[in-house]
Amino acid sequence: MTTAQPGILLPLPNLARYLSFSLADTSRLVECLQALRELADGENTLAGFGKSLVSALGAKIPGLKSFPPISAPGLSIENAPEAAWVWLRGADRGEILHRSRRITRAMTPAFQLQETWDAFKYGEGRDLSGYEDGTENPTGDAAISAAIVGAQQPALAGSSFVATQRWCHNFERFESMPEDAQDNAIGRRQSDNEELEDAPESAHVKRTAQESFTPEAFVLRRSMPWAEGNAGGLMFVAFGASFDAFEAQLKRMIGAEDGIVDALFNFTRPVSGAYFWCPALKDGQLDLSPLGL
Repeated sequence: MTTAQPGILLPLPNLARYLSFSLADTSRLVECLQALRELADGENTLAGFGKSLVSALGAKIPGLKSFPPISAPGLSIENAPEAAWVWLRGADRGEILHRSRRITRAMTPAFQLQETWDAFKYGEGRDLSGYEDGTENPTGDAAISAAIVGAQQPALAGSSFVATQRWCHNFERFESMPEDAQDNAIGRRQSDNEELEDAPESAHVKRTAQESFTPEAFVLRRSMPWAEGNAGGLMFVAFGASFDAFEAQLKRMIGAEDGIVDALFNFTRPVSGAYFWCPALKDGQLDLSPLGL
């Protein structure tokens, strides 16, 4: 029996690290994936694989594709490395560092480490703007339904698809906005996290109200802030049973439906994005059988 990688559904950790890999030596893929299978427990170390890796193995994961191009005024986003993605969760930065080194060593013959981003829990779970993140996340069975492939797709049951984006905040611009303008951009009051009844149509909460789509567009957000020097933003991570819900929200955010652009873009921008498939676990290890392994 296969089960989801448990870290997908667990509360956010205090600290995290995201590793993104490109392909290097495809002749070593099988041995490196087998090594990763020994290291990724799915709880503290989660793994996902992109289209380029799946194609290199001659396999096919229905629903897996490359991150879509985004077109909006003043917006430029790059595709992040998409061969493999590893999410390290923990509470000790030193332990995460050494775990990261072990994983990179195990994967290096076949993969090239391209990006390393450290993240952290801010307050009780806030974005660096000060607003609570993931307020509308589904819980319980609804979270499982939103984030995990069900039994109707037996070959992929227990697996998940994840959309990742790195957002970079313009703190000076945000801090120059009056408090009511900040609240209207989000659609909630920062002081008590209450949704504003009279928020403008451009408010982020209105742009992404998951129940307002047809069909409803629920994802399970597991985003965390990142910081490097005095720069920072959000590592956006959204798990889904497919990419459909994420793409529906993204299209509305950039105004593809009605020309109304999400007010988030007034002070923050996504600078990279990627799609991955996160295999289920079987007997406590990554189930790589859909990849033919």
